[in-house]
Amino acid sequence: MSRRKNKRNPDVPSPVGLGGPRVEAGPAGYGDEQYLVRQIPGARATKTYRCPGCDHEIRPGVAHLVAWPADGLGGAEDRRHWHTGCWNGRGSRSVTRRWS
Repeated sequence: MSRRKNKRNPDVPSPVGLGGPRVEAGPAGYGDEQYLVRQIPGARATKTYRCPGCDHEIRPGVAHLVAWPADGLGGAEDRRHWHTGCWNGRGSRSVTRRWS
């Protein structure tokens, strides 16, 4: 019996949390402000974070996403953890917690 090779199609997006970051418009909603966004599955969420969109905690075990400026000038201190719903609604409401 022959073995079948599982070749991954590069045009198909990776499963949640396994692929690289994607580029999206930033929290202010301006087209020139680009952010890299990566989804974090609940199984890999091990710390408590504060969402800048709603100012509530993201508890361990809760799936969420991480966003950071795509300009490459910042480092780990520029990453922010968002509830997925807060990030998706960022264009219709303002950020409640200022990035400091």
